[in-house]
Amino acid sequence: MNTPQTQRLQRLRNDRMLAGVASGLAQYIGVDPVIIRLVFVVLGLVNGMGVLFYILLWLLMPNEDADPTTNNLHTAIGEMRVIMERFLSEVRDVFRR
Repeated sequence: MNTPQTQRLQRLRNDRMLAGVASGLAQYIGVDPVIIRLVFVVLGLVNGMGVLFYILLWLLMPNEDADPTTNNLHTAIGEMRVIMERFLSEVRDVFRR
């Protein structure tokens, strides 16, 4: 008899816009990722909580290829650092023109 595979809440790599939080959450809930992204944007514009929730989930949700026993915090912080460095580099390039 086959046992059902348990579904994990995880960040996806193949459908990510920033960190894969919305796509992973959408897959877990069973809705379209665009809906989750819109919820984050609306919450971010209304009271700023969308940004806080997104960052918190980014830190807590493991990548889909991560070992379930690994600490995701160091990986997520490293990803954030790379994304922020890339963003700041692009901003500097815009102002240098």
